[in-house]
Amino acid sequence: MNETLHCIYCSSPLYQLSDGMVKCSVCKKKYSPQRIRQIQTLIKTFSDDENALSASKSLNLSYGSVLKYYQKFRHLCAEYCEEQYHLHRSPDSQYEEYLYIEKSKRHDKTAIFDSHNFLTFSYGERVYTLLMPSLGMYKQQFIEDNLEEVYHKEFSKFMRTSKIIKISEHDNAITKFWHYFEHSITVFKGVSAEHFPYYLKEVEFKFNTPLEERSAILEELYFHTPQ
Repeated sequence: MNETLHCIYCSSPLYQLSDGMVKCSVCKKKYSPQRIRQIQTLIKTFSDDENALSASKSLNLSYGSVLKYYQKFRHLCAEYCEEQYHLHRSPDSQYEEYLYIEKSKRHDKTAIFDSHNFLTFSYGERVYTLLMPSLGMYKQQFIEDNLEEVYHKEFSKFMRTSKIIKISEHDNAITKFWHYFEHSITVFKGVSAEHFPYYLKEVEFKFNTPLEERSAILEELYFHTPQ
């Protein structure tokens, strides 16, 4: 679509303003075509798995500005994943539980309280993830109640489960996603608990969506979702 002829938001005719901006004749939005092209480029770098730091350098933009857009894209990914799951899920969907601990913490027996526990549902070749409550809320209680033996057993259970996942020969959407997730999340070199849900949904979106379709979907969501 030529942004000088039609509105990026509603496809209605545009008219040019003297300051280089354009304004829609119907929705009345006023914007800079250059800024729209910049957002489209950022959607492309995000879709192609280029991280925010790399994109900021290649596009000569501030890291904070790029990160802000990336966070918005992750929120859109989360909304899209919810919508797609409710549209296409079936009664016979399968699910498995997954406990993720950053590799740098896996030899620390207290790290289980920093883990991210989520369910992975499969529907066809797609997956849907549901993040479970953090175990961190129980850490102090474990310490106060002197439940070290129970705690160590739970940690050992996680380590055994982790090994089973790595050697599993089951070729299904759930195990494929776990491997894809483990590979993808390490690129970020640590994700805070606050932002983890949206990084998880980013990985889910990219796993479910072919590379060549990601940008078009995100552009549609970004420009046609109320801001």
